[in-house]
Amino acid sequence: MLKKMLTIGLSCYALNVVALDNVKIMIGANPGGGYDQTARGIGAALQAAGQAKAVQYENRGGAGGTIGLAQFVNTSKGDPNALVVVGAVMVGAIETNKSPVNLKDVTPVARLLAEYDVLVVPANSKIQTLKDLIAAVKANPGAVSWGGGSKGSIDHILAGLILKASDVDPTKLNYVPFAGGGEAAAAILGGHVTIGISGLAEFLPYIKSGKMRALGVSADKRVPEVDIPTLREQGTPVSIANWRGVYGAPGISADQQAALIKAVTAATQTKQWQDTLDKNEWQAALLTGDELAKFADTEQQRIGAILRVLGLVK
Repeated sequence: MLKKMLTIGLSCYALNVVALDNVKIMIGANPGGGYDQTARGIGAALQAAGQAKAVQYENRGGAGGTIGLAQFVNTSKGDPNALVVVGAVMVGAIETNKSPVNLKDVTPVARLLAEYDVLVVPANSKIQTLKDLIAAVKANPGAVSWGGGSKGSIDHILAGLILKASDVDPTKLNYVPFAGGGEAAAAILGGHVTIGISGLAEFLPYIKSGKMRALGVSADKRVPEVDIPTLREQGTPVSIANWRGVYGAPGISADQQAALIKAVTAATQTKQWQDTLDKNEWQAALLTGDELAKFADTEQQRIGAILRVLGLVK
């Protein structure tokens, strides 16, 4: 009887054990941006799910996240409580910065979310549809200016993919990079660029107010609660997401990787995480372990290829 009681007690204790101790999340960006919001959102969700006792964050911005990734690889080997935020921007930065470290040097845990781009024009633009835009680009690529994020960003990559899919030489892309969404929005509304590209959340207030017209989103299917057609359904076979997720440290065991995957998956099922997604107009896009590794490899090849076409990688 005593043995049975001890067994039951230990089983109950096991159910209440926090999966992770003091979680440390490396953020390869400065405070306030998408990587930072993702890190702090999933960190809070880990605690809300009872999967982490405490969470510490370290911001190490620069070079599209690759500086933070390099530091993580060099200092966190074998640490089962360490995570680094990764994503599509980092995939591109690994190529453009010729980073000595890449996602193969860390342990895949979970892709968490997808943030889709939207193409917009000012409300008074002569361009009414995506078809109009493609026609204008085919007629004179240089006359169509595309305003978006920094060179090599997902916005830039998307513009290049659209030209390529439309049988227009991507090297003729007239891309105007901006430091932030506010600067880009001002340029679009002022008619200083023909078309704008950014994350849906960035331009959604202008779309809802009628100041901008949305031509399409870069998702595979329409984003829930936002009635904007995808590029694909309008005949342009292009989709891309500014996805973000977390990887574990190099050198951890398969059991430690599994524990991280289990903990992060539980965190994504909390109201805390759903509120983070809703607040930022992000879409849930959970993908874990080996499947994430395969996805990241495919992304590296696709993004690297278009960056080379655009002349951003040699």
